[in-house]
Amino acid sequence: MPLPRPAPGTTRWWVVGTVGVLIGVAFSVWFGLASTVGSVRPEVTGYRVESDAVVVVEYDLHRPEGTAVTCRVDALDTTKARVGTVEDAVPATGGTAVHREVRVRTSVRAVTGVVDSCTRVAPAP
Repeated sequence: MPLPRPAPGTTRWWVVGTVGVLIGVAFSVWFGLASTVGSVRPEVTGYRVESDAVVVVEYDLHRPEGTAVTCRVDALDTTKARVGTVEDAVPATGGTAVHREVRVRTSVRAVTGVVDSCTRVAPAP
């Protein structure tokens, strides 16, 4: 069964619509790639509660080559309240992806560990 032909005089609008959709798709792909290139991304790979006073958080840090980063690692209790915090300074050496293991001292027993934020460190003048 052949497909029906567009009504006479509507071909121009089909072309305009197709071009518009292609431009929208190209813009979406460009925006998605541009927003992730050069970003600093932590990814928690595990944690373990060693005692009532210590949690060990393991994470992978993805960053641009030669970028020093400081990450804030938190320990949380059962109510998601912060019970311990450590600033982890990651030097610019080590490649674009590094694995980190951080010990966080806590005030009460924690149930999880998270990487709250990571920021680039400005190079010294």
